[in-house]
Amino acid sequence: MTRHWFEPIADHLGKTYLRYSFTKGTRQEVDALIDWLQLSPGSRVLDVGCGPGRHAHELARRGVIVHGVDVSETFIAIARENAPDGATFEHVDAREMTYAAEFDAVICLCQGAFGLMTADGDDQTIFSLMAKALVPGGRIAMSAFSAYFAVKYHEEAQFDAAIGVSHEVTEVKNEAGESRNVDLWTGCYTPRELRLMCERVGLQVTAIYSVEPGRYVSDPPTVETPEFLLIASTPLTRGVSV
Repeated sequence: MTRHWFEPIADHLGKTYLRYSFTKGTRQEVDALIDWLQLSPGSRVLDVGCGPGRHAHELARRGVIVHGVDVSETFIAIARENAPDGATFEHVDAREMTYAAEFDAVICLCQGAFGLMTADGDDQTIFSLMAKALVPGGRIAMSAFSAYFAVKYHEEAQFDAAIGVSHEVTEVKNEAGESRNVDLWTGCYTPRELRLMCERVGLQVTAIYSVEPGRYVSDPPTVETPEFLLIASTPLTRGVSV
């Protein structure tokens, strides 16, 4: 598979990624995830699009066993540095995951893999493979950028209404302070679309919340927050193929 468009951006960012404000609410986000996903010490979690591993590290500090995967070798190398016991990492393109009924929960947050796809069908492929990785009764927490918010507030971005993808050019800096203008594409979704995706792979929707980084709360969907957070689960007995 060809190199993903995000990989050179991750190479440039390196550890600078963790200086961005949207990464500062990790503890609060993990607090909410533990509650919503009913995690406890020893629970097995797959972190898809784990980036430098901030959620995986925090979960592992609380006794959760986490395996993080990311398309960026640079981010995986950072995640492995000082990783707490219980957190492991692997360089894997989410479109090529092969896990089957191995995890109690799957998380995919902050457009870590789902949402960074530009080819038609890639997001659905990733979502299906995440569902396949869950044990019966397992749970998923996945954030998705809000199409409503993108249309209403992203004045500097171009929103393609035909495919639901927002495109923007933004400046990023590396650890040396060197700037680079990069293209970012983000898949955007409505709650209805997320429910339909769950139906397609046999997941049962528990809730869809309106959230923003560092503020994972159980608010109903609105047009005023940048992300939706989907909580869903597999049936205790699998009756469909994913």
